[in-house]
Amino acid sequence: MNLRQRAERRVDAKIEFQENLYKYIIVNVIIAIICLLFMKSFWLLFIVMFFWGFDVLDKFFKAYSIKDHREKMIENELSKMGE
Repeated sequence: MNLRQRAERRVDAKIEFQENLYKYIIVNVIIAIICLLFMKSFWLLFIVMFFWGFDVLDKFFKAYSIKDHREKMIENELSKMGE
């Protein structure tokens, strides 16, 4: 796999995470308003936040993995050593 394909895959993962996070926030705000106005209880909000939150965390770890950070640190050290 060439460098461009790796970069495209990383960018796609980051975009997917950001889109999922925005949807998560918007939907949870709407559910919170519905729960506040009509249900007087937030159990539905907590269930949605809990289970959908796992998906958001999964996408976060795929988009911003430790490997990427490690590679950046290695490249930074190699550039320092080369000078």
